[in-house]
Amino acid sequence: MKNIYKILIAFIGVLAVSCNSDAVDERPILNVVAAPEITAPTTGQNYVLDVEKASDEVAKFTWSAAEYSTDVAIKYTLLIDKKGGDFKSAKTLQTTTNSITEVSVLAKELNQAAIDLGGKPEVAAEYDVKITSNVSGSFTQVSKGLISITVTPYVGKVEYNFVDWYLVGDATVSGWDNNKGNQILFRSAKNANEYVFTGYFKKGYFKAIQNLGSWAPMYGGKDGSLVYRATDGDQDPPSIEIPAEGYYKFKMDVQKLAYTLEPYAAGATAPTYSTVGIIGDSTAKGWDASTPMVKSTFNAHIWTLGVTSLNDGGMKFRANDAWDVSWGGTTAFSGGGTGDNIPVAKSKYVIYFNDLDGSYLMIPNQ
Repeated sequence: MKNIYKILIAFIGVLAVSCNSDAVDERPILNVVAAPEITAPTTGQNYVLDVEKASDEVAKFTWSAAEYSTDVAIKYTLLIDKKGGDFKSAKTLQTTTNSITEVSVLAKELNQAAIDLGGKPEVAAEYDVKITSNVSGSFTQVSKGLISITVTPYVGKVEYNFVDWYLVGDATVSGWDNNKGNQILFRSAKNANEYVFTGYFKKGYFKAIQNLGSWAPMYGGKDGSLVYRATDGDQDPPSIEIPAEGYYKFKMDVQKLAYTLEPYAAGATAPTYSTVGIIGDSTAKGWDASTPMVKSTFNAHIWTLGVTSLNDGGMKFRANDAWDVSWGGTTAFSGGGTGDNIPVAKSKYVIYFNDLDGSYLMIPNQ
């Protein structure tokens, strides 16, 4: 009886394979007929990009439709490479699907592509542009012709491979609103996993969030141990308690999953300043005058400066538009505690400063 079952199962398997083979043989064969070709703009166009118009359209690319032997869903990819390149390291400007055979390219998209391909800011260089089509990742067709354009990029993105964290909770300036001027944590210049905030807290609780407007990723904690929440679906971590209002120093290490919270008695008697500003050859006013920052109404020692254009060079923070009290650092983006000029790369920054300990944080590409 067992042998009969085995023979029957084998027969059914052969029949199934036979049926599947027939179905494959009956499928229509897809052939490529004609590759798409760029019809506009014409070759030789010159684009001088303006950082103040980064979100403006600078070019509209159009092309002829690709042709295949049957109606299929087509994906188009507009590619750019340095002049004479083989397009193996080309950058994608835009993609479309089906009957859409034109795209608008923004200044910031063309700018970033040029920078990524080795272009130097404010230096004109030539680039080649092609259009390709494919069906489900296969049957790729590449335009036989290409157009050449000249692009003068503005300053591209400054490399910034760091994660920033913000405080949230009724002990902090923003309360439990996760997108209302939340206090940022200052990152250590020597250890990118270590963050600190020295300042005023109300009696209550707080946590740390990575993205404003989102409750995950998040850190909470208890008894010196950090508890991580990766997604909204994960359990909410405990809040860290501030037992009484006053000044504290909070430090967390996201690699060791540890934190410390200690009273900071010097905060209550520390001097306050009427103004704090940035100054240096990287700033709009050079070394001649300070660019004023905005003082927090919650904590008189915290200062911020919204989106601000800075040039290559150096910078310091100083109080009361004088050199009696000033702060600096040796490292870009974050640091403090020295009188050195802070190194700055040309970009637009949001800037944070704490006059209690000289901590600064500068986030580029804003």
